[in-house]
Amino acid sequence: MKNSIFAFLLLVIAIACNPKEVEKPLPRIAIAGLAIESSTFSPALTHEDAFKARVDEDVFTFYPFLAADSADRKRAVWIPTLRAHALPGGTVTREAYESLVNQTLERLKANLPYDGLFFDIHGAMSVVGLDDPEGDFIIRVREVVGPETLISTSMDLHGNVSMRLAENTDLITCYRMAPHEDALESKKRAVENLLDRLESGKGKPAFKAWIPVPILLPGEKTSTRIEPGKSLYAKVDPFTKQEGIIDAAIWIGYAWADELRNHAVVMVTGDDQEKVTQAAESLANSFWAVRSEFEFVAPVATLKESLDMAIASQKKPFMISDMGDNPTAGGAGDVTWTLHEILARPEFKSANGPSLIYASIPGRELVEKAIAAGVGGKVEGEAGAAVDSRFAPAIKLSGTVEAIKHGDADAETEVVVKVGSVHVIVTKKRKPYHLESDFTNLGLNPRETAIVVVKIGYLVPELYDMRGDWIMAQTPGGVDQDLDRLGHKRIIRPMYPLDKDMKDPDLKARLVRSSDKL
Repeated sequence: MKNSIFAFLLLVIAIACNPKEVEKPLPRIAIAGLAIESSTFSPALTHEDAFKARVDEDVFTFYPFLAADSADRKRAVWIPTLRAHALPGGTVTREAYESLVNQTLERLKANLPYDGLFFDIHGAMSVVGLDDPEGDFIIRVREVVGPETLISTSMDLHGNVSMRLAENTDLITCYRMAPHEDALESKKRAVENLLDRLESGKGKPAFKAWIPVPILLPGEKTSTRIEPGKSLYAKVDPFTKQEGIIDAAIWIGYAWADELRNHAVVMVTGDDQEKVTQAAESLANSFWAVRSEFEFVAPVATLKESLDMAIASQKKPFMISDMGDNPTAGGAGDVTWTLHEILARPEFKSANGPSLIYASIPGRELVEKAIAAGVGGKVEGEAGAAVDSRFAPAIKLSGTVEAIKHGDADAETEVVVKVGSVHVIVTKKRKPYHLESDFTNLGLNPRETAIVVVKIGYLVPELYDMRGDWIMAQTPGGVDQDLDRLGHKRIIRPMYPLDKDMKDPDLKARLVRSSDKL
């Protein structure tokens, strides 16, 4: 007995003298998230099969910075649950939302408890019959993981931050670039903020400042490539370097949904109340001060004007953004209005006319007919307007099959049908075209094509670098850039620029309750 006591005392002394010998257990961190941008102005509905869901170990494929041999992977015991994302589109069905959320909650319940949770969302999901889905989602997650678990949220800057999302998260950040070239960098920042607070024992930030800014602008007017977005977002990072501040963020918000939460937001988190408050108010006031300076990231014109300019141009490719039905912003992707207008132009009637690529239009039946005809065969059939026929009916295409490609992750099957001098890409399912290989894999050479029309808003980096010239066409659809034409009814008013002469708002910081004090 005496020997046992003596041995125990020696162990206590050894630990006291060499505290590094006793390693703290690694924190247990769960990963969960749902990401989609949903236009409530589109008749489209998003079903569960539109989400690319990964569960358990497959979740790590979203995060290269959490690869098996990465430093951050070794800093915690990671418990991935379900992380799902979908192409932007219409409102998510309630059935799809409930299914995905319940799957997530069941996986979270199976591995309790957690020290932290990485909550990876977009922030602009709309769900049938439910306001503020991300706010609802995080509350239901909190009910499972408990109030003490530290939640770090990563978002797109085009997401929306409601008060209940702000309350129930602990650490929060968003992208600082549009286009989102810093998406992975931002997610990594959210993860490392979480790890740092757990490892240091500091836990939840003492203060979270939230400021709603009554501005609602489309991403095509708020790109960080140009001013004033470039300088505005450049102000964010210096604040995060201040002692007492963990992170700062500006959300532009999502313009194509009509909910109370749809507006810009500034949030700052940290342990120094004065610095957190001052930083939030400085960023909010900087945003408000430049509200009237935001312009489209490229010249904008009607479609007719855009085509006239493209036909007259000697620069290749002259790129035209068919903005109103942009599937990367939530458009249905099957509005045929622009394609009707193009094929009605006499310049494109002949095979010897200006070469034009149109990317793209969904048409399942036409794809099947093209497969039956084979490359080089003639095909005739209708495409488009199966979801959104408000602006034009399905378009009848009659031409030669130039290419057939199976196995695309989004489109499933793609065919190229040449009508006159226009190469129309028809897909089984809607697909945004944003890489040069999207075209070259179909035997098309966009760099040597006179005109390339893409259903997109601002050009993503690869298309932007490829352009000879570029115009954004004001076309109709579920993500129409003319916000007045959309007719918001539920957003909080006044809202700039819908109410251009509104008075200056109250941009004082609102300190948000800690998640363990709700």
